[in-house]
Amino acid sequence: MGMNEIHVRVLDKDEWATYRDVRLRALRESPEAFVASAEEEEAFEDSVWQERMERSRRILAVDGEDVIGVVSVGTGHRTGIPGAGELFGLWVEPPRRGSGVARRLMEKAARVGREVGLKQLVYWVGTDNGRAVAFASSFGFRPTDDRRPMRIRGVDEEDADSEEMMMVYPLTDTGGVPTSL
Repeated sequence: MGMNEIHVRVLDKDEWATYRDVRLRALRESPEAFVASAEEEEAFEDSVWQERMERSRRILAVDGEDVIGVVSVGTGHRTGIPGAGELFGLWVEPPRRGSGVARRLMEKAARVGREVGLKQLVYWVGTDNGRAVAFASSFGFRPTDDRRPMRIRGVDEEDADSEEMMMVYPLTDTGGVPTSL
C-alpha cells in the first residue's frame, strides 16, 4: 500500500464506464461533498457519461486494480475567467485520505491544465470544510472573495445557507509543485 504502487493517469474518452463507476462510488460514500446525488446520476444514460468525458479530463488514482481516487479538470467553459479551468469532483476513498493520494491527483491535474494551455485552476470549496480548505491551501490554492451558495441535493435543508469559496491556483512552470508558501 506504499505510495510508489499508486499510479495516477488521465482516463481515455472510451473509459467512461470506469469514470462512471468511481463517480457513483464517490457520490454514495461522500454525499455531502458533491452537488449531485448518486440516485440522480445512476439514472444517466451511457451517452451522458460519454459526453462528460468529452467536456473534462478525468484523472484516476489506482493501486493495482483498485481505483482509490478521482479528480476532474474542466477546460474553462464554466469559470467565466479567461485561461482558467475548473478542478472539481476530487474524491479519495476514506482509508487512503491523508496518505498523499489527493496531492498526487492535484499534481497531475496541474500538469494536465498546463498541457491544455490553462493559466490557472479554480476550485470551489465549502467554507465549512476546513480539511478541504487547508489541503487546497497547502497545495498552493489561494482563497478569493468569491462565494456562491452550496446546493447539495438530498441533504437537509437546514444547510441551505452553506457557501463555497473560490480558490485559485496559478499554473506557473513549477511542475505542479507549489513554490514556497
